[in-house]
Amino acid sequence: MQDAAVKEVKAPKPRKQKKPVSKKEMTKWQYTRSEMKRTRVGYIMIAPFLIMFITFTVVPVILSLLLSFTSFDMFTWPKFIYFDNFIRMFLDDDLFITAFKNTIIFAVATGPTSFLLSYLLAWFINELPPKARAFVTFIFYAPSIAGTVYSVFLLIFRNDYYGYANGWLMKLGIINSPILWFQDKTYIVPLVIFISIWTSLGMAFLAAIAGLQGIDRAQYEAGAVDGIKNRWQEVWYITLPNMKSMLTFNAVITITNAFGFGGIVTALCGTMYSDGYCAWTLNHHLSEYMGARFEFGYASALALVMFILSFGSNKMVNKMISKVGQ
Repeated sequence: MQDAAVKEVKAPKPRKQKKPVSKKEMTKWQYTRSEMKRTRVGYIMIAPFLIMFITFTVVPVILSLLLSFTSFDMFTWPKFIYFDNFIRMFLDDDLFITAFKNTIIFAVATGPTSFLLSYLLAWFINELPPKARAFVTFIFYAPSIAGTVYSVFLLIFRNDYYGYANGWLMKLGIINSPILWFQDKTYIVPLVIFISIWTSLGMAFLAAIAGLQGIDRAQYEAGAVDGIKNRWQEVWYITLPNMKSMLTFNAVITITNAFGFGGIVTALCGTMYSDGYCAWTLNHHLSEYMGARFEFGYASALALVMFILSFGSNKMVNKMISKVGQ
């Protein structure tokens, strides 16, 4: 019957839509998570590199840090000895002090010199015509791509009559017998420093050239209108500030090469270091304890000291670069 009570059907209440959260209302973690979700495809693309980097770089560095506080020989389980490795290093290892001193000397002699020379040469060559610039750039970059570059110096400075340097000096009557170039400490250190500087110019020099080429010439015109009066002011207020990224890159490369000096000494002098270990560096010291003595705990402590030296030098140089143009 139509008299029957008809149940009223209530319309469903509309759902309240969530108000979008603004960036200001988000916490730092929420914002980071939302950005990671938005760019997840990019993270998937770089995942293979991240896995390899963490496995073969981050994990070994952490393990080396932990092993530096242990006694470990690869055959027995590491034994935690606290700071004994570092106490032994600075108070009981005389050869470490020699290696530390030589490393600092080589780093100070080659690092700043290579850094400044690479920029000055790039600045000079950048003013040349394009064809001359390309030729001179190739000449200076060639040492960094020549795999047998050390063989050239070993041929020039051979320890017998057949070496070019000894041959020329004896022909001129300056010496009567061949000089042992890479066995006498009078010549080892200067020669190794010179060769290191010459071979390290390639990459830093090319980066400086790229930085100079990327500066908009209109900035120099604007600088002249704003009151810049000479080339030195142009360099300080326009050129160097535009090259900060290149300068930072060069600083990292130069510092790494300066503290990893042992490879050049080994290539030129071999494994014998006469005259009181005059060219013995931290790199050699670490290699001996790791490869010959199998004292991996002590070698890890040496690696930690080298890391602190490199990291501290890098931070100091980056702070100096940040002041450029101010």
